[in-house]
Amino acid sequence: MKRFNLFLLAFILSLGLVFSGTNLALAIGDVNLKGGPLEENEFFANPPGKKEEDHSGVNTWIRKWYGPDGNYTNTGGPGNVIRRDLIDEGTNGKLTQEDLSTLDGLQKTKNVEEIDWPDGNGGTREWTVFELNPADGNNMNRGGPADNIDTYGIIVIDAKKDMKSVMSPAHDNNAQIWINGEKWYYHPDWTGGAQKVHFNVEISLEKGANVLLFRVSEGGGSAYMNLHFDDATHDAVKIYPDKATNKTEFFQEIAGVLPVEPEGKLTTIWADIKRK
Repeated sequence: MKRFNLFLLAFILSLGLVFSGTNLALAIGDVNLKGGPLEENEFFANPPGKKEEDHSGVNTWIRKWYGPDGNYTNTGGPGNVIRRDLIDEGTNGKLTQEDLSTLDGLQKTKNVEEIDWPDGNGGTREWTVFELNPADGNNMNRGGPADNIDTYGIIVIDAKKDMKSVMSPAHDNNAQIWINGEKWYYHPDWTGGAQKVHFNVEISLEKGANVLLFRVSEGGGSAYMNLHFDDATHDAVKIYPDKATNKTEFFQEIAGVLPVEPEGKLTTIWADIKRK
């Protein structure tokens, strides 16, 4: 009987470990922010339902981004810049943040080759592919100042069909995310660690190429910008940049997922060019 009781105790303990592990797995990735995209009155509102989760065991964090080859610097803190469109300012209105989260706007970076920020705020920046180490709590620095910086990163998500997805952002400090011209996320605080998140956000992806723009405005201390999606999304989509290391390679990579202009429209465009 004693041996049986010991066996039963061991069995119960093992079940507890199994179920505790299962609950942990389920907790990571539970959706706690829905209903997007944001309405205008929510653009800078603190989102409800914050819950800190450690996603350090996730191996699908985004590493490569397309964007300016350096940060906007000397912001004086996120509060001074979060409501300003630094892309609009740096391109004299040729591009905006919202533009950059659309296919049309993204493709304009082929011709709008530079962002001209003041010398005291980073100076002239060019478009390139850069890599961020998701485990590095200072991955936003990119060889520049560590504090009072602003980083923009773009990815293209190629989906085979319209689908719901869950994105999990980690950031220090203030973060904003646009997808296909609409704002889906705003959170003014740091998330507690480079691979910790406060919100798993349900989003909508369209069939074909989806453009996501991630902006993080950092004040002092750690400086990181990280993002991953739920496993089902990573299994179903292709994310770019992939192997690209610069602007030219990036546009070569996404050429196959960009929409093809109708033949009649191309003819009209070519006629307009010849007339000019």
